[in-house]
Amino acid sequence: MKLQIFSDIHNDWKTLERVLSVEADYYIAAGDQVTWGKGIERCGEILSTRGDKVYVLPGNHESADQVAGMCARHGLHNFHERHLQVGNWRVAGLGYSSPTPFHTPGEYAETQMAERLERFAELKPLALVCHAPPFETALDQVRRGVHAGSAAVRDFIEKYQPEYFFCGHIHEAEGVEIAMGKTRARNVGKAGYLLELD
Repeated sequence: MKLQIFSDIHNDWKTLERVLSVEADYYIAAGDQVTWGKGIERCGEILSTRGDKVYVLPGNHESADQVAGMCARHGLHNFHERHLQVGNWRVAGLGYSSPTPFHTPGEYAETQMAERLERFAELKPLALVCHAPPFETALDQVRRGVHAGSAAVRDFIEKYQPEYFFCGHIHEAEGVEIAMGKTRARNVGKAGYLLELD
């Protein structure tokens, strides 16, 4: 099974078309497909070219309601706070970021993030996709010494050790991959990443 996972398109429709051109069984859009909620209909039109293979999370630039509405109108799957079975694997999704200085539409307090992640604790083997990266790692580094990820996401990974973790949100960390214990973790960014699960 192949999963094409990508994030932070921010209205770059040519890039969205490119990541969707990769053949996969599932396409997971991990948030910030648009900026400040603008262009959500155009986004839905392009995502719908892959139909019911598309699973969408809200980033911090979209509200959960905006994403749910777009998915309903365009035949896509709202993946926020949900999970699915892919062969023997469980794949789970949580959108939104921890609080930012910009007061964007899709932000959770760390306690809210932790509560929502907890429902995935017993899923094994797990590939977890969040918009927010884990705090104080190479995946959330804006520049040297400046980190902007979620402590709740980091704590969940450290405690439950999913096999895979994917995120976006911090553009400067696109393509960075690290190990967190046994978890292989990656900031996919708009370059995207094709995960193959046996």
